[in-house]
Amino acid sequence: MIRKICVITGTRADYGLLYWLMKEIAIAPELELQLVVTGMHLSPEFGLTYKVIESDFSISKKIEMLMSSDTAIGISKSMGLAQISFSEAFSELEPDIVVILGDRYEVFAAAAAAMIARIPIAHLHGGEITEGVIDEAIRHSITKMSHLHFTATEEYRKRVIQLGEKPDTVRNVGGLGIDNIKKLKLLTADELQQALAFRLEKKNILVTFHPVTLEVSTGREQFQAILNALEGLKETKIIFTKANSDTDGRVINEMIDKFVVEHTQAVAFVSLGQLKYLSTLKYMDAVVGNSSSGLLEAPSFQIGTINIGDRQKGRVKAASVIDCQPFEKDIHKAFELLYSQGFQSKLRGVKNPYGSGGASKKIVDVLRTVKIESIIKKTFRDIGI
Repeated sequence: MIRKICVITGTRADYGLLYWLMKEIAIAPELELQLVVTGMHLSPEFGLTYKVIESDFSISKKIEMLMSSDTAIGISKSMGLAQISFSEAFSELEPDIVVILGDRYEVFAAAAAAMIARIPIAHLHGGEITEGVIDEAIRHSITKMSHLHFTATEEYRKRVIQLGEKPDTVRNVGGLGIDNIKKLKLLTADELQQALAFRLEKKNILVTFHPVTLEVSTGREQFQAILNALEGLKETKIIFTKANSDTDGRVINEMIDKFVVEHTQAVAFVSLGQLKYLSTLKYMDAVVGNSSSGLLEAPSFQIGTINIGDRQKGRVKAASVIDCQPFEKDIHKAFELLYSQGFQSKLRGVKNPYGSGGASKKIVDVLRTVKIESIIKKTFRDIGI
């Protein structure tokens, strides 16, 4: 009997991580891929990225959920709308397993709807810590609603078990993003510059900064500190990727637009897509900001990461990551360290703590063979038992 695997994607970032997993599901003879697209994918403001997905896969359902507001009230209303719509989608699609990645509010709504419908949930990238954002609580809540767990490091596997999950349901498969780096044929420098319509120089950095959602309206102040620090860089090209739909994301995007208008050495994109994004990393000196990609993918390119503020506080980090406070003087110091001879020499020996690839195949092997009846009733595992 064919097993129906329903994968949820709500952002350009999680779609890139899920891409090869969905490819593996689609070619497995025992599995049928169902794909539900929601969140920022369906928003003109964020690039209508569902159109990219349609060129890769058949979309089973599109779930509109985003309100026009990025306030706390708007996001809460979006979550409520999403849960209603996911419950209807699951009733129609009747999946055997729902696959969700990470910690955003749209996947929380999907997990809640699946749990109520008694559909087993496979959760990817659980057990991680990000102390500065609401994602932390969402991620651990999804863990408690889920039945299968696929973590990116051994430390994260142990943390999921610490949350009361049975060890035989928790597997460390490594980071999904590594599969993209290993399997995609990345663009050459000339191809990338043509695709971006932007010339690179000897020094180049990629800037991605998102709101720190457990702090009240700090986005403008912190991002202005970054922009002030960028003003001091000489002969450096700057590529911005815009903030997501979290609270205050629009404020940051407006600041990016203003900076780009005033600085010819800078360019901004709503979404680069995985091929252009990873190809860009290949030619950067560093990822600057607070995106998880600076921790998960950038180390595989042996480039630096300037990780600003608390958004990623608590995550496992490679030696290529420079942590700094969101103040102009601290960011200046981080740039000085980045370009120092000692740090540049150290980068050549950096290894990515999130593994060397193969996560997608490991996950599919479990989705193919797991006995659903053995995981649907969960028992809490106390520490020491």
